[in-house]
Amino acid sequence: QVQLVESGGGLVQAGGSLRLSCTASRNIFSLNIMGWYRQAPGKQRELVAEIASGGRTNYADSAKGRFTISRDSAENTMYLHMNSLKPEDTAVYYCNANWYGNKYWGQGTQVTVSS
Repeated sequence: QVQLVESGGGLVQAGGSLRLSCTASRNIFSLNIMGWYRQAPGKQRELVAEIASGGRTNYADSAKGRFTISRDSAENTMYLHMNSLKPEDTAVYYCNANWYGNKYWGQGTQVTVSS
């Protein structure tokens, strides 16, 4: 089992920044892939960014150049640094981890970007 706890969401004006955190109950380098997904009202959940255990990263086109995914092994935490936020980034953001073929999710954190 893997427990994931997110934090860092909130309300920000367009052009602003936020940092989301996801703390895992297991060593994050033992997790095959960790990632951030988001789900806006009336839309399907979509990948924002992911990072493999070896450090390879992958970003959605909407996130490239604005968001950065990173990890801190000392804190057992994954981060999503979001800059130049847009109203269309408004969504619930979920942390995800793959471990031995199983997917685990956090409870989600709301990000609201006002215009």
